[in-house]
Amino acid sequence: MYKDLFNIFGYTVQTHGVVSVIAIMLAYGVAQVRVKGTPFEQHLDRFLVYAIIGGIIGARIWHVFIFQWPYFSQNPGEILMIWKGGISILGATVGGIAVLIWYSYKHKFNFLEIADYLAPALVLGQGIGRAAELLAGDVFGNPTGGNYGMVYPEGTVAYSYFGSQPLWPADIWEGQFLFAVFAILYILSSKNIPKGWLFLTYIILYSLQRFMFEFLRGDSPKYFLNLSAGQWTTFWIIVLAVVYGAYLYVQQKKLDAKK
Repeated sequence: MYKDLFNIFGYTVQTHGVVSVIAIMLAYGVAQVRVKGTPFEQHLDRFLVYAIIGGIIGARIWHVFIFQWPYFSQNPGEILMIWKGGISILGATVGGIAVLIWYSYKHKFNFLEIADYLAPALVLGQGIGRAAELLAGDVFGNPTGGNYGMVYPEGTVAYSYFGSQPLWPADIWEGQFLFAVFAILYILSSKNIPKGWLFLTYIILYSLQRFMFEFLRGDSPKYFLNLSAGQWTTFWIIVLAVVYGAYLYVQQKKLDAKK
């Protein structure tokens, strides 16, 4: 586990950042394949720039104001210090989707159609992103209570919380689950399913696994009903996705009845 890779001109290149760049590049490659031959193909490069900016802003906002506000409320001067660490994949996802909604509206694309194309790429990037957090040691589980589990080295956030206690490998399992979701989405993308359902399947599966693995997380403060901010967020995302999916189903039935 290597948090820092090397120093260059006094700047420390961190593993998290390097692996995150790799995740973006691989996700971009999948997105290129997915949108090839569509009107969105010529927009992908431009959209990617906006998506990265929106993702970074969303990731920081989510980390500061939803996940770690008790800390940052006492240390407001660190809110903008993103170079010291502290971003949320969930927040990056929300930020990226918000940018896609805006971009689709601006260029008169069908949001659900584009979201269906990009969903597999997005979840692949998230799965690789979990590897970045593992190497950085800033996403970690609770103590297992036994002599099995992940032991993080000194210098990581996990060690500052629990020392050398073995911890549940929550981030590893989450990454593996996301790779499975990627495979599921790619298989479903070849099927004749209603527009928007692939994207909603991604939203529901991602949110469901996040809700489950949060029970093993040791870096997430608990709130009402002993649930974390991530669990409350994903719970409502699942509810909204299911309701919207039902709405799309009804609309599709109405269109079929008119044919």
